[in-house]
Amino acid sequence: MQAAVARELNNGKAVQKHLKRSLGTKDLREANIRAKPVLAEFDRIIARATARLKESGAPLAKRTSLSETEVTRMAEYLYADTLTRDAQFRATGREQRKREYEEAVGLQGHLDPPRIPHDEWPAYGLHRQVYEDNKEAALDTLRLLRQCAAIGDISAVQDHVLEVMWAFNVDVDPHSAAYIKLGNACLHSYIRALEDISRRDEGQTVATPLRSLPSVRADAEGGETLKQALEGWKKHRVRPKRTVDEFGRSVQMFVELHGNMAVAAIKKKHALEYRKALQDVPRHRTGDLVRATLPAQAAWGREHPEAPRITAATINKQLGGVQSICIWASDNGLLPEDVQWTDPFSKLRLPEERSERTSFEIAELQKLFNTPVFTDHQFPLGAHGEAGFWLPVLALFSGARQAELGSLTTANVQVDAETGVPLVYFVTERARGKRVKTDASERVVPVHPEVIRLGFLSYVEARRRENGSDAWLFPLVSPDRGRAGVPAWSQWFGRYLRAAGVMDKAKVFHSFRHTVKDALRRGRADHEVREALIGHAQASSVSWGYGANAMLSRFGAAALSDAINRVAYSGLDLSRIKPLDRPTNSGTTKEK
Repeated sequence: MQAAVARELNNGKAVQKHLKRSLGTKDLREANIRAKPVLAEFDRIIARATARLKESGAPLAKRTSLSETEVTRMAEYLYADTLTRDAQFRATGREQRKREYEEAVGLQGHLDPPRIPHDEWPAYGLHRQVYEDNKEAALDTLRLLRQCAAIGDISAVQDHVLEVMWAFNVDVDPHSAAYIKLGNACLHSYIRALEDISRRDEGQTVATPLRSLPSVRADAEGGETLKQALEGWKKHRVRPKRTVDEFGRSVQMFVELHGNMAVAAIKKKHALEYRKALQDVPRHRTGDLVRATLPAQAAWGREHPEAPRITAATINKQLGGVQSICIWASDNGLLPEDVQWTDPFSKLRLPEERSERTSFEIAELQKLFNTPVFTDHQFPLGAHGEAGFWLPVLALFSGARQAELGSLTTANVQVDAETGVPLVYFVTERARGKRVKTDASERVVPVHPEVIRLGFLSYVEARRRENGSDAWLFPLVSPDRGRAGVPAWSQWFGRYLRAAGVMDKAKVFHSFRHTVKDALRRGRADHEVREALIGHAQASSVSWGYGANAMLSRFGAAALSDAINRVAYSGLDLSRIKPLDRPTNSGTTKEK
């Protein structure tokens, strides 16, 4: 709290141990009147500081481990803070002593005059006697601390250890090995600071380093900080909310570990330390650990080696988030022109476990499509209306991803003027939150005859008449629904699939893509055409370009339709599926 109040006051201090204000009167009654607004202001300061602590997700439990990065940065902070205070006193010692004396008088009412009157101080710098006293005290302290270092006694710097823990919002168990390690690092940093202060006392030049706290880190390289780059990236163009949230979380965790560094200052070692910390994060987090900082989560993981860790895929996603912001900053002129910057996150991705997701068996598809959602249009709440019917049907005959299907509009379904082939366009519309996974994913896919038989084109026309020429086909899972849309629908579908009797956990919605790829291969569809229909990048696409229109121009609607019509599933009986040719307002049934 003391560190948070100091940051709220923005007074340059690491901690603020008390709040005080002179009421300017000796009359008790008048003082009680004047005290009320002052106390109210103090309450507001403390409330804002409390909010800061909650926002930062500060862990409440004592830490029993610290990373090498944390120990080094905290010790460096103590060194820089000691030299900063020394430089400030040499420059403004007279004013500091005068202010301290006046504050003491205000608190205690009366004090003896200072040993050296303020008017005897020189206009600039220190009084000679103060300089001699400070020099002697620094040498005495230095001798004492060297003796302590020789025997490993950190008790002499415990106040400094407490101060850096306050500054970094960390509470380390004093009985832990981490506390001893931090204490020794602070002891040697303070010795180094006193040695440099003694050099200053001899008239030698000693530069004052910058104090670096986790929340605000200044770096000599200059340029924009990581958080500034993130804000610039967000404003550059409209981005999917989920991507913005994921990248923001990645950057926040990096800042929790290294501070808000200038992008130009981020080196390979910082990226490696970030990856190492992520590798220690437990997969299952509850209570205070949910809101804890990355260093705290990693420390908990190291203390509990038996706890499962987050997956390589999750780690790669966090690395990729920070990497993308750094590359954007480099590409958009946020780094100083004289800095030779290379991507520090290059080649840091961890090998991921190969996906176990596989194609559906015919028997599994039969179980799914024999359920009431398809045979009787009984839509549980989680099915989100007609999406529960059409997303699996469309996926079975197109191989499209669930997010692509959930973001379809009536304008995305068109009829080719030359051939009369009905087409579905999977395209990006950033203003509406519609997106595809890659450039190659922008494509056009003919509507399969079985999908037409089940009423899809009539459904689209009915939606167009009722809601407009650019209405969402499945409004309950549209992108503007956020996590309540496709993400929630996906969880329901997983449960519904298991309830239908498909128990293999490797079988998920994405299995439809594998199933369609297998069907195209069995139907001997042209390799280049089937890759384009699925939305896979290929070498030839460099020459003919990406996008639905380029794909249609290259292959033609007739050839694409011939390929998609080859998708067939021998032994699968879909005759029990009840066609759905219009939006239904029959309501929902109980969740299943």
